[in-house]
Formats: sequence, structure tokens, C-alpha cells
Amino acid sequence: MTAVDRHNVQVFGRPDGQPIMFSHGFGCDQQMWRHVAPAFADDHRVILFDHVGCGGSDTSAYNPLLYSTLNRYASDVVEIVEELDLSDVIFVGHSVSSMIGVLAHLAAPDRFAALALVSPSPRYIDDGGYVGGFSESDITELFFSLDSNYLGWSQSITPVIMGEQDDPALTNELTASFCRLDPTIALQFARVTFLSDNRDDLPKVTVPTLVVQCAFDAIAPPVVGTYVSEQIAGSELCVLDVAGHCPNMSAPHETTEALKAFLSGLPRP
Repeated sequence: MTAVDRHNVQVFGRPDGQPIMFSHGFGCDQQMWRHVAPAFADDHRVILFDHVGCGGSDTSAYNPLLYSTLNRYASDVVEIVEELDLSDVIFVGHSVSSMIGVLAHLAAPDRFAALALVSPSPRYIDDGGYVGGFSESDITELFFSLDSNYLGWSQSITPVIMGEQDDPALTNELTASFCRLDPTIALQFARVTFLSDNRDDLPKVTVPTLVVQCAFDAIAPPVVGTYVSEQIAGSELCVLDVAGHCPNMSAPHETTEALKAFLSGLPRP
């Protein structure tokens, strides 16, 4: 099976436009970009996909040993890019996909022109002077909840992820997305996500980078976004005056405008 089929890749927009690739976070799928991605179709070749085990991907391709680190997810991104023969790719990653994008860029630097990291976190656990937002006991409790009552955990965590929203439909949509994910895969993906540490990879980034941070985020606090921006030389930090961890869903207009402002300053390929 090709990578395009395995990851339910969807391509639309301007065929000769610079590629822009949108990558979803934990518990989500490519539909979470539906209010943002179409805004780039006039000028760009837009690529959407699902990580293995999520959305419309081929779940049978999931192997817990292979997907025990974020590097495998990054390899999938590179495989998609190579199969479509893309170059000068603008990679837009949400949450854990931000670090997946960083790793993909480092693995295939000639394929990527820029990174946009939306609500990123290189490490979720506090470590010495580093503030990630969670203690080790917090993460242990999270894994226990996931393992013992995944559906209950999904219903309780999604309001925290979405922040204070006037539209409960957004929270319900995210809950439904979590509930579509196989609990076994969800637990493994959660372990890979929340135990990862990609702080040492940030200074290696060599392409223009945008960090999009929500002003109020319980999953990746503002201090984390500031840290990511400080570690990537020359990166831009855009703080959206919104709450939550999924601005691509809760604040699509603000997210789109931040991305467009960043892209307008990039050199043309």
C-alpha cells in the first residue's frame, strides 16, 4: 500500500502552488483543519493526511513497536512528501505534530521550506528549570485514566483542551474524534506524545519558523511557546488572544491570519 493510501492523503488547491501540509495532533484527524486549510487553496497545493491509527488511515498498518517514538511519525511525513515528490514544503503541525514536523525537517531538510508550529511542546513534563505544564505524577495519572476508562477520560479532557468556548459543539466534536480512536492506539500514542523530549532538536531547525501560541492553554502553557521560539533561531512567536489548545478549531480566523502573515514574509521558491 502506498503512503498516500495508508494515510488517507487528500490534495487540493493550486496544482503548481507551493505545497503546504497540515498535520493534526493527538486524538484528532485531518478534519480538524477544515476551517483553516481551504483558505490557502488559491495560492498553494494543500496536503492533508491522517496519522496511522487516526481518522481514515489504514489502522492495520499500526505497529506499537514501530510507532514507539515520534521519529516513526516523522518518517511517515517524509514518505508522503517523497511519494508526492514535493519540495519547498511549508509544514503546519498542531500540538504533537509540531515536533513531528521538526523531526521530519531534520530528516529531510531539502524537502521543507518552513515550519509553522501551532500549540507546540517539546516536552510536557516539568524538568528542573524547564516548565512543561505537567508533573510526572500528572502524566502517570493521565495514563491510568486512559487505560482504565478511555471514553470517560475523553469526555473529561476535551473541555480542558478546548478551553472556555461559547460553542459546546466544538467540545463535542473533539470528544467524538477521541472516541473514534482505538483505545489501545490512543494509549500508546499518548505515551509517545507526553513522554517525548525534543528540546535538543529545536536549535537544529534551519528553516523559517512560526510559533503560534494561545494566551491561555492548559496543555501547552504560554511559557512553553516562548521557550520553543527562543530555542529556534530567528523564529517568530505569535500569541493569539484566545483560550484552549486547538486554535485551528476554536479560532480558525485568527489562526489563518497568523499563518498568512508568516507566509507573506517568506521568500518565493
